[in-house]
Amino acid sequence: MRSLIAPLVLFALAASAFGQMPVPPANAVAVAPVPAPAPAQATPSLKVAVYPPDINLETARDKQTFVVQATEPSGLTRDVTAQAQVTFVNPALVKRDGFAITPVADGTTEMVVAFAGQTVKVPVKVANATADRPISFKLDVMPVFLRTGCNVGGCHGAARGKDGFRLSLFGFDPDGDHFRLTRELNGRRINLANPAESLLIEKSIGKVPHTGGKKFGEGDEYYQAVMRWLEADAPLDPPTVASPVSMEVFPPSAVLDGKGEKQRLVVRAKYSDGTDRDVTSLALFLTNNEGSAKIDNDGSVTAGERGEAFVMARFATFTIGVPFITLPKGLQFTWGKHAENNYVDQLVNAKLKKLRIEPSPLCDDQAFVRRVYLDVIGLLPTPDEYARFMVSSLPNKRELLVDELLDRKEFAELWVLKWSDLLQIRSGGDQVISRKAMLLYYTWLQDKIARNVPTNEWVKELLGANGGTFKNPPTNYYQVERDIIKVTENVAQVFMGMRIQCAQCHNHPFDRWTMNDYYGFASFFSQIGRKPTDDNRELIVFNAGGGEINHPVRGQPMKPKFLGGAEPDVAGKDRRVVMADWLASPENPYFAKNLSNIVWAHFLGQGIINEVDDVRISNPASNQELLDEMGKRFTGYKYDFKKLVKDICTSAAYQRSTQSTPTNAGDTRNFARAAIRRIRAETLLDCITEVTGTKDKFSGLPQGARAVQIADGSTSTYFLSTFGRATRESVCSCEVRLEPTLSQSLHLLNGDTVGPKVAQGGLIAKMLQEKKTHGQVIETIYLRSLSRPPTEEERLNLEAMIKNGKDPRMALEDVFWAVMNSREFMFNH
Repeated sequence: MRSLIAPLVLFALAASAFGQMPVPPANAVAVAPVPAPAPAQATPSLKVAVYPPDINLETARDKQTFVVQATEPSGLTRDVTAQAQVTFVNPALVKRDGFAITPVADGTTEMVVAFAGQTVKVPVKVANATADRPISFKLDVMPVFLRTGCNVGGCHGAARGKDGFRLSLFGFDPDGDHFRLTRELNGRRINLANPAESLLIEKSIGKVPHTGGKKFGEGDEYYQAVMRWLEADAPLDPPTVASPVSMEVFPPSAVLDGKGEKQRLVVRAKYSDGTDRDVTSLALFLTNNEGSAKIDNDGSVTAGERGEAFVMARFATFTIGVPFITLPKGLQFTWGKHAENNYVDQLVNAKLKKLRIEPSPLCDDQAFVRRVYLDVIGLLPTPDEYARFMVSSLPNKRELLVDELLDRKEFAELWVLKWSDLLQIRSGGDQVISRKAMLLYYTWLQDKIARNVPTNEWVKELLGANGGTFKNPPTNYYQVERDIIKVTENVAQVFMGMRIQCAQCHNHPFDRWTMNDYYGFASFFSQIGRKPTDDNRELIVFNAGGGEINHPVRGQPMKPKFLGGAEPDVAGKDRRVVMADWLASPENPYFAKNLSNIVWAHFLGQGIINEVDDVRISNPASNQELLDEMGKRFTGYKYDFKKLVKDICTSAAYQRSTQSTPTNAGDTRNFARAAIRRIRAETLLDCITEVTGTKDKFSGLPQGARAVQIADGSTSTYFLSTFGRATRESVCSCEVRLEPTLSQSLHLLNGDTVGPKVAQGGLIAKMLQEKKTHGQVIETIYLRSLSRPPTEEERLNLEAMIKNGKDPRMALEDVFWAVMNSREFMFNH
């Protein structure tokens, strides 16, 4: 039983400096808006841009819409298309109808756009102005199904279709869709003798009952496209038909001044035959934050409440998004002077300035020394280490401390733990991995990280490994998981941050990945051979030289293809080696940025893309410029892991206080202040053991080993399981659980970890034997546990409590127990 002193200490700590740092409500008002100023005269610094930057019209049916955007010196943007004056150098070539340009005659000219005293010229090219473009099922009809929602999962795109009719989800199988429309129930769905009486048409316009309701109106653009196809006898496109190869969304960004402001989008697709096409009316529009930026079916965005949004357009297999920021109307804001230690701060501050958010000041030395020790080596500073740092007057002492910690073996051990989670290093499991193979695998990884071997080098060695799982330990990567499909998904998720699982059965609904991409990448792993050795604990992994994976729809073998890249020449080569050489190289745009994001999330509490292994168009980066630059720097460092870590730890962004400012109180994505983070399971147990002066014993490790040194993912304890140690059954970042739970609190309060360790360590008894005063003992407890001395109020209150108690040793042990049960101890802040 703890004495009454323990709960009193916990109550006192709850009111301490850390306890006074609540997370502010998301709806906290940052700055009171002032009335919007009257429109001012244009200034020379006003920027006017016209999108798209060029106009290409081909055939009589082509058209191109445009948008004019003005950017004020403050960064605010306005859609001024309606106010701009538009003329053409040769008006005989084109016709303007509102915001759309259509062809009249062949030739080249310029569109001249004038606004606020500025002029922008846009080149215009017209070809085949009188020719009619032939109807295309893939280019004209399939987009109608996507735009009107016919082939989504809740309608005919469902696995079993709906009401007896099935389309491929989001149009991943146009040939199959053509067959089901024209041949599956002959004469049922289309009527070539009288196209207007086709069931496809009558249901879409609401002429006959349709579960999905009316999809388009008689005579509109979508109706005409389907009717043209039917009137042409519903042809299937020839193999030579052009296909979309890219897509653009304009304008590339917007900062809107107050609720109700609007910005129209223009979407243009480019095709394999070199042509382009305005597909704004065929694109499907989405937003990830309707409260801040709502978008209608025509691509017009309306500003809402203050915040950020990512507005997306989907067409064919492409999904492209643009960032929108909505600010309070007429918000007055002055950017102060804030530390910029390196490129990280320049890019973080640039985003905060655009958002009109003031960052928190730098944390004090006490907060920094505790934070950086926990993050870099997974331990708390000892009282001597704390004192040495605090008395230093060197102006660069924080940078020097980071350098010192990066050279400690505990840094490598912490990152071996993190990579072991991602690589699923464990014994047993479905594949029955021997403990010897697992330990050799772990030791290989530990050696690479301890010697700071460039990350790309050991990743290449890992993914291209051949040989015995004893003699060449990285081959165990292909022993942990043997299913080709799972290996494919794991490699994409761990090393590129992509969850491509959706593309196994259909084109990804919210990203660029198609089934062709998925099975093309899987083909790199289709020739992995495995055979036993004389030792049944060992397996040999080798290049079998044969074996293909077929596309599940077409049934044809898929050629190996890099994700988002080319089809390499793999004849006579080990496909995995070819893939590994590309994946861990500058040619792969995802590798360096993904690893940078993982490291950032470790030190800042969340990724620039969050979750770190969920990279997709519909889950945008909070600061794309920062992520791009970090990936570029990491590549430029030749994948030197420690240099990347140092960039982050020496930045002002990492060193900010957790205290909020009036403008950043509601911000959770832009790193305007430091996050309060629960310490992960292994590190927390090591900290408890460290401050109490005790030792732990884990299976397979000697007495005194740290929890972060546990190699086997199948080894755990009640404490580690309760606090979220990864089981390593999957590569998902969610395996490590950091959410506080009631079970954790109860275990710390009443379990066999904190209380028994306080008594077992005997630190209180030892200090009393050394004739230290109660005040000195209390200060030592605070320094060991919280990396700060007690405040004067805390010290006086605790000394008074101890003086009134019957047993000073027990009272001081209660203080020790209470301090380690405080939020200030369990969280990094």
